[in-house]
Amino acid sequence: MAAARTRRTNRAKHGQRRAGGRRWSRAVTERSDALDLEPRVFTQRSPRAIAASLKRSADRSRRRKAGSYRSAMSMLVFYLNRGGKNLPPARRRVLERAKDELRRLYGRA
Repeated sequence: MAAARTRRTNRAKHGQRRAGGRRWSRAVTERSDALDLEPRVFTQRSPRAIAASLKRSADRSRRRKAGSYRSAMSMLVFYLNRGGKNLPPARRRVLERAKDELRRLYGRA
């Protein structure tokens, strides 16, 4: 009689994730090598306050590879695209407006 073959499935194909590997984007915003962000910067209600906080962090940092404007904008865009993927529409609008404020603060509007 032939030996029974067991079937193995690829976990990633079926949507199962390994424990602990899920929130890598959160770790980036909390422990970025380029910027030391102020606590809870992305939870502030005012787009101007978010932009000002990112500008302060980027201007203070000496570890960034690019200019301060680019570093601040990159962190905001990263949060919107990865960390804030499941944000409610109102919250997303505040963060989108923060991008405009950041451009204005750096004189690039």
